[in-house]
Amino acid sequence: MARLTRAQQQERTRAAVLAAAREEFAEHGYAEAKVDRIAERAELTRGAVYSNFTGKRALYLAVLAAAAEQARTAAEPPLASPGTAAQALGAFARIWLERLPFAADTPGSGHLRLRSLTGVLDTEPARAALAELLRFEALLLAQALEPRTALRTGTVRRAELTLTLLHGAAGLAENAPGAGDPFDLARAAEHLAGLPLLDDADAPHLPYVPPARPARDAWAAPRDLHDEITGRRIGLDDDGVVVVLGAGRLSAAEDAMRSARPGDRLTFAVVTDDPAETGRLARLRIIDLIACLRRVFAPGDLPHPRVVLDETGAVPAAIGCDPADDSAEVAIRTHEGLIVARAEGRGAGYAVAGRGAQEGGRQRGGVNPGRAAGER
Repeated sequence: MARLTRAQQQERTRAAVLAAAREEFAEHGYAEAKVDRIAERAELTRGAVYSNFTGKRALYLAVLAAAAEQARTAAEPPLASPGTAAQALGAFARIWLERLPFAADTPGSGHLRLRSLTGVLDTEPARAALAELLRFEALLLAQALEPRTALRTGTVRRAELTLTLLHGAAGLAENAPGAGDPFDLARAAEHLAGLPLLDDADAPHLPYVPPARPARDAWAAPRDLHDEITGRRIGLDDDGVVVVLGAGRLSAAEDAMRSARPGDRLTFAVVTDDPAETGRLARLRIIDLIACLRRVFAPGDLPHPRVVLDETGAVPAAIGCDPADDSAEVAIRTHEGLIVARAEGRGAGYAVAGRGAQEGGRQRGGVNPGRAAGER
């Protein structure tokens, strides 16, 4: 038998730890689970567990993220999307509610079915990231509901209400399995599509966002990235807008989506300074939502922006900004292999997405010598 490489051995160890952790969490729940018992189940040392995961919370999030990955892989897209927003919300709710625990489930296994985060997120950064992730999920759901129109705040609010309804039902079912009728909940979600909500004006801070700065910088586009919406490998060497958002700034994606010009290739790179926990939380929530969307909407009606979970910081490094953290908000527009506009700080995505590529393209001449390829 061929000897395993170091990477193969590490992958085998991680798989063994995850399988053992899933059993431990299903039997004892998150609060009562023990890392020592997980190591024993995996027939590994405690040190081997900690060499792959920073702690019990990171391990629990990794177990849930793996379940979401499996659900996304197994998702079979329909031939056509539902005909109306009401039908789409009803179908989305029915699929989402499949995770509700059965009355015969143990508390631990029920929590795993629900992808429950109860008692898990006890740090301020993680709680702040979860609030931003909920908003980001609503943006993606809203785009799927109206794939051929500009993003409307009323649709985003209906998507938020739908997710609030579903998460509220999950919280009740977690403590009282069997409570709540899934069919009634799905019908309630359908009615949210007709809720009369006004499309609000632009956010009040947008008039104060500084305009994007023109640039003529070489663009060493990162390659071999992964778009979580389509599941395909991508590079960023095509023309478009790239917005780097920290896990604590994901709601800013709405301004960039609404500002983007028709036909713009829009990419969101989600970053964090805590990939072990906040990064896995982001992966869990975004992939979990996409797994549901894939079963409701035809591939052509899935959200159009590309979403990259950039755990290594490859995108901000290529842009030339400081190592990204949860508060990061940086954006660039690329055109013909150059960065033609830049912005940082609050509203960066809005500023750059609203700037036509042709504006930067008008500036001819050499590449900025201080930003030549390979320089940072």
